[in-house]
Amino acid sequence: MKRKQLLFLGGGLVVLLVLGLSLAGMRDKGMAVQVATVGRENLQAKVSANGKVQAVTKADISANVIGQVTRLAVKEGDVVKKGQFLMEIDPRNARANADAMQANLKALGSQLDSATAALAQAKADFERAKANRDAGIISAADFERARTTLETAQADRRTAQERMSQAKANVNQSHVSLGYSTITAPMDGVVTARRIELGETAVPGIQNQAGTVLLTISDMSKVEAEMEVDEASIPTVKLGQEAQIHIDAYPNQVFQGQVTEVGGSPILKTSVNDATKFKVKIWIKNPPATIKPGLSVQADIFTGHRDQALAIPFQALVMRDIKPKPGEPLKPGAPREEEGVFLMDAGKAKFVPVKTGLMGDLSVEVVSGLKGGETLITGPNRALRELKGGEAVRVDKTRKKDDAKQGS
Repeated sequence: MKRKQLLFLGGGLVVLLVLGLSLAGMRDKGMAVQVATVGRENLQAKVSANGKVQAVTKADISANVIGQVTRLAVKEGDVVKKGQFLMEIDPRNARANADAMQANLKALGSQLDSATAALAQAKADFERAKANRDAGIISAADFERARTTLETAQADRRTAQERMSQAKANVNQSHVSLGYSTITAPMDGVVTARRIELGETAVPGIQNQAGTVLLTISDMSKVEAEMEVDEASIPTVKLGQEAQIHIDAYPNQVFQGQVTEVGGSPILKTSVNDATKFKVKIWIKNPPATIKPGLSVQADIFTGHRDQALAIPFQALVMRDIKPKPGEPLKPGAPREEEGVFLMDAGKAKFVPVKTGLMGDLSVEVVSGLKGGETLITGPNRALRELKGGEAVRVDKTRKKDDAKQGS
């Protein structure tokens, strides 16, 4: 009897073990996935870009006359005031030309005086000739000679006057050229670049080519960051948007900024492999006193904000081909892909198309397709790539245990 009872009990244990293994197998049936509940969160969209610091207002000073630099009064970093002497380009040629123009003006003045006197004499002779002709004393030929002499004297004086006017203009121009030899500061600021040394020759621009920039004066009281934003992000960048700026030379400091300019055309590429980017300028509101142009910066431009937006993790969003209905061809120009997510519904994966909106750092807003509270399949990436819809899925408990260990 005891032997039968033992056999019966042993058989029962075997049945229970088989049933347990079967139930465990049923529980482990399906693809292991990671899930999250669709909820709401505050989203902050931003565009990140790199760039350089520069002054909002600056002046590049070039030479207007060719010559050797004979005096140089400033160096990089010097603070200057408007009208302050900066440098001198050898003025000897310009001064000699001015003296020559002045001498020519004086000579032409003497010629004008002579022409004026000759005209006065010709007028007097013509008046006497006219009176004598009326009295019948001189012939008509003598009278005509007097008239011609007067007209010639008038023409000579007009010519002398025109030469005198041209000479005065030449004198003024020579003084302007002489003035170009002395270069003064066009504004208050800091010398942020000096590309000429004492004794070197300054060369002015010719036709459409600019001359050598000798000095750069920058007003560093108001500075900006000139950024390069890629073409995919530029549509969301607008004037007046706030930004946070990190300057490499000032680690662990954050500076506030505001977008003041958005380029309307792409930056010229230096090679065909360069990405298409646009120039964006950001005014730095609170720059440090020691800031300098050319410093490297990174900026986050805040392009939008949404409180309590329905959001999902980026990695949960998938794209799949749109399959036309049987017998209905895909229309020309119609989208060939749709974005969506996979939900875990009654132990199976279910594809749901969604429309997205604002993009945050790690999440994206869902405008339509979800209501909130759904069980969203978030990974792993391999599983999301393989899912088509309708597959059996189960929650990956191993991942949960690993997360719990990391959190403890």
